Formats: sequence, C-alpha cells, structure tokens
Amino acid sequence: MIDNEFVISGAKVLMPDGTVDTANIFVSGDKISKIGGGDIDGCNVIDGRGKFATPGLINAHTHASMTLLRSYSDDKSLMDWLQKDIWPIEDKMTRRDIYWGAALAAVEMIRGGTTAFADMYGPCMDEVAKVVDESGLRGSLCRGLISFVDGDKKLADNVALYKNFHGAANGRVTVMFGPHAIYTCPPDYLRKVAAEASKLGAEIHMHMNETLTEINDSIKNYGKRPFEVVVETGLFDCGTLAAHCVHLSDAEIEIIRRKKIRVAHNPGSNMKLASGISPVTKLLAAGVTVALGTDGASSNNNLDMLEETRLAALLAKVDTLNPLAVPAAQALQMATDFGARALGLKSVGRLEVGCKADIVLWDMRGVEWQPNFNPASLLVYSANSAAADTVIVDGKILMQGRELKTLDEQKIIAEFTACANRLTGK
Repeated sequence: MIDNEFVISGAKVLMPDGTVDTANIFVSGDKISKIGGGDIDGCNVIDGRGKFATPGLINAHTHASMTLLRSYSDDKSLMDWLQKDIWPIEDKMTRRDIYWGAALAAVEMIRGGTTAFADMYGPCMDEVAKVVDESGLRGSLCRGLISFVDGDKKLADNVALYKNFHGAANGRVTVMFGPHAIYTCPPDYLRKVAAEASKLGAEIHMHMNETLTEINDSIKNYGKRPFEVVVETGLFDCGTLAAHCVHLSDAEIEIIRRKKIRVAHNPGSNMKLASGISPVTKLLAAGVTVALGTDGASSNNNLDMLEETRLAALLAKVDTLNPLAVPAAQALQMATDFGARALGLKSVGRLEVGCKADIVLWDMRGVEWQPNFNPASLLVYSANSAAADTVIVDGKILMQGRELKTLDEQKIIAEFTACANRLTGK
C-alpha cells in the first residue's frame, strides 16, 4: 500500500465540531485532502468499516526514557521517590539507555493510539530525536534543566538541541527549553533560560505547582507562590507549556490566562503520587488550553493516553461533584486538539481538510463497544487502548491491523530489558 496517497473508506469519523459522521477520509501526502463521499475506485483503500476515526492522541507531558524505571520504585511521596530512587539511577543512564528507553516508549505510544508527545529528560535528547525520526511519531523535545550541577552546560545542551533538531524529521521534531521546576531552577537561572530561549524564539516546558511542598517552599524562599515568582523572570513571555498545575490560587489562574500558558493535566500521575487534583474546570472556564499527559512511566506507570482521557473526565466530576463537568467529547478534545495547541503544533489535532493526516482508527468490534449509540462516549468511557487498530502520522502508516510498520518490537524489548537490568541491578 502506498502510504501517502490513500482513502479510509466508510469509517465513523469524529468531526471538528464533535459530531460523528460516516465518511471517507482522503489522504494526499501528509495532509487530509477530503472528508465525505466521493469515488474511491482506483484508490488505495483502507477499509474503515467498523472503525472509529479520530485525530491521534497527544501526550502533552512525559519523560519517555523513564520507561526504564517502570515499577523500580512505587508508592512513595514525590520528593522521596525523586531524590532517593529516581535521580540516582538517572545519573547512571548512558546514551544507549536513553535511546532504547525512548524506543520502547514509542512502541507503547503507537500501540495506544498516541501520535505526538512532549518529552523532557536529561542529556542525550538527540537519541530521543532519533527515535522520533525512526518511529514516525511527532516529538516536542527539551533537555531537562536542573541548575544545581553544571546548570550552564545543561542550558548550552538545550541550545544545541534546538539548533540541531528543531524542525528535523520533516518537521516532526520540535524543540522547547525545559527548566525542570522552581525548586530545581531558582529565579536567576530562569532568567538565563528565558534569555536563551528568547534569542531562538523557543518555547518553554516546565513543571509547575505539582505539590503542596513546592508551593510552601516557594512562599518560604521567595515570599510568593510559584507562578508569581516565575512570571517576574520573563520566562512566561516565551510561550509556556506548564505541567501539572495542581495547586493554583485565583491569582495564579489569572497569570496563566493572561500569559496564555497552556496546561498539561496529568491525572494518573497526580493520583498515584497523591499530589492532588488540578482545578481543570476553573482553567477551562477561564479559557485556558488544558491538554493531557501521562507523566513518566515510573510515576504513572504507563503511557496510555486513552486511560488519561477517561481519568480526566472522571476526576473532574469527582472534584466538582458535578456529572456535567468535562463530558466525554471535551475530554477527547483535550487529548487531541488541545494537545496540539499545547505543543504548538499547527494543523494537527483535528480531522479536517488541510490538516496533517495524523489519524487513529479504533476497532469497534469488541463487546465493550456494544451497543454503539455514541462512539466518542464509548471510546472515552468503555474502550481500552488495545482498540487502536491503525495509526497514521503525516500520512505514513505506523501501525495497521495492530502490526507495527516502523519499529521492531521484539528487538526493542530485548535491548531495552538489557539496559533496564544493568541500570537497576535487577
């Protein structure tokens, strides 16, 4: 089958307005050229009957190579987990580890219907860019910046990453700057990051307001809450993707609104680490773009974006005691269209003419899809990620009939396992 000229015939299609229609999706090159009826004779055809076509899911916050530490340390508070278990092992990671950890993450994401991800990790992010190129996924990458040791060198690494890889892989790789958090990057360092990012026109990806400890320490050290501190550094003037945003004051929500900060909501990780519940309904009501992310695979512990979509819808209802909070259609929009906006991706996240052909076909033949009154509701509340049958990015087929087309899954598992065992001694 020719990847860049084909038609998906007879699928149920999620339209940009949230409605679902039976239609053909015509793909030419890397874009959707037509949605609707039309003659398909002579076309390369993907049979969409019994399938639900949606935009690809977008993981707006993760640490891909952290797959290596899945199940290594669980059921601990965030700072104990980071300082005692995770950071010491991450310091031992080699270039090879970063590559194979990201490669396994790519397999998991493709198999779950994810087509793009925002990744923050340590050195050797060029290896993650290589995985993005080879897998066919989209990746918004940044070098995680912690100022305490070699902060200037890490910042120089992020500059080099931007200069060497922003726009690589036919535009599927984009690069941000990744100051980790206010408790690892004090204001003077954030000013340096803002200056370097501004020179290049790069945006920011940063953890913000994840735990109460972070809030209390900020008040103790600076006399202000985190967003009130960071806004004074100029960092938010670069354009920002802020991960977590769990504990927010009304004043901070106003900063987020005013500075057009996009939020990556991570319900699974926040629940597992007992960080709290992000005020998603307040943010949405303020007009903030709220996307969804898994966080790393050792704090979640998976990269299943369909699960995050369900959790986002359910958690908002529990938080507000309102069953109307974040309906299924809105949760799905957060996982697709809002995810694209969060990553700064243009013409991505919607199925419409002229948009990138980033498409997932979900197999609706399973018992959990019966009866099929509302495919969007079924996808969010009933289905699981194994229903992802076909995954397409930029008009290229990455998986069809659950068969991966760009990655050797068994080789990746073998190489990954050797890396994980060496790192952890298990």
